Amino acid sequence: MTQELYQKAMKFAGEKHSDQQVPGTTANYLLHIANVSMEVLMAYNFDHSFDIDFAIQTAILHDTLEDTTANYEELKNEFGEPIAKALQALTKDENLSSKEERMTDSLHRINQLQKEVGLVKIADRITNLQTPPPHWTIEKISNYIEEAKLIAKSIKNKNEYLHTRLYQKVEAYQKNLKNQ
Repeated sequence: MTQELYQKAMKFAGEKHSDQQVPGTTANYLLHIANVSMEVLMAYNFDHSFDIDFAIQTAILHDTLEDTTANYEELKNEFGEPIAKALQALTKDENLSSKEERMTDSLHRINQLQKEVGLVKIADRITNLQTPPPHWTIEKISNYIEEAKLIAKSIKNKNEYLHTRLYQKVEAYQKNLKNQ
């Protein structure tokens, strides 16, 4: 992996997410980005059959299109069209009427691209399956579990390590239903 690519993407993401925090915490959003990137790096330790440069840049930048002022053209100019397309697939289309439609559409678009895009989506959900914020209802936790299962079911054959890890995280996360 080229450190310069990592540093360029991290600087861009850090600037774009500078005022954002990890939901339910006071931590800067770079914590989430670092955790998603770490999942991708761990997956690479077990399976070198993917482009780590492409995957790690996508991991670092995965929320810039959805959650910041960055736009497709800016990302394309800075990181190239393949990265911009990957980030576009990882971004839910807000023009669709329901959350379920937005997720299904995004998963479909992810599956049309390189496997690295799918493994970033899996890594993102693994990272998000931490203890839910205290204000989350049982219904919200249950819906999040179902969405994680949909991701696992929809995104297959991308990376066995991450796929197994996602199922393990879903199983562990289900214990939060009993704790509410």
